[in-house]
Amino acid sequence: MILLLLLLITLTSFSQTPICSTKNTVVKSGEKLQYEISYNWGLIWVNAGEASFETTLIQQNNKPYYKFTGLGATYTKYDWMYKVRDRFETICDTTYLKPLRYIRDTHEGATVNYSDNIFNYSSLKAYSFTRLKNKTVKADSVKIAPCTFDVLSMIYSARNIDFNSYPKNTRIPISLYLDNAVYSLYIDYLGKETITTELGTFNCIKFHPMLVEGTIFKAGDDMTVWVTDDKNKLPLYVETPILVGTIKAKLKSYQGLKNPISAKIK
Repeated sequence: MILLLLLLITLTSFSQTPICSTKNTVVKSGEKLQYEISYNWGLIWVNAGEASFETTLIQQNNKPYYKFTGLGATYTKYDWMYKVRDRFETICDTTYLKPLRYIRDTHEGATVNYSDNIFNYSSLKAYSFTRLKNKTVKADSVKIAPCTFDVLSMIYSARNIDFNSYPKNTRIPISLYLDNAVYSLYIDYLGKETITTELGTFNCIKFHPMLVEGTIFKAGDDMTVWVTDDKNKLPLYVETPILVGTIKAKLKSYQGLKNPISAKIK
């Protein structure tokens, strides 16, 4: 899925110090990131779609929460090849970004998936309600760890990791909840690198995340991700092989950042 691609932008880390005990210092309400998705099949690259991530502040039971929304879609002219219309939503606390509710509504090729997931940390379970093809709803539950995140909350929580505390080539374990299952994954931290995009030249953190095989992605750690080496840790550029061809995701625009972009080289 296109957004699982930016999940990689996500798979940035669980360390021996649980990420759920790290306070949020990188995101605030009003942040919006937009990406251009390019696809390669053979020798030709085409701009095939776009994705976006947005943070808003909501109130529930007189308490503030962040709502993360992730959207991904192919351009209509490429729907004949592989149609994608993905929407993810997560509601989490504003201090540690632990998810309380996660909704997935995705249409990828012939595969349609809708699920509503509730996290209960007192019982250490995630409860899922999945709409099946015949419109019935299947209820299920799965055991989770105290620091288990869904796709979107992982993206934002991972940006709080201090990569300066890790030596190059460190393998960092992570715990991810996806499709009513918990996966023990990892990323390989590859060090730092300077890259240039249409937005300019940036000092970046580079890593390989381990992927969960899905409708588009192969399982393994062939994806490469670059995030800005500053307090924002913006996912700047992603490249990965898929089942057929290769995908690139480039940050096209950003707004409402919590911190200055100090990684950009003037």
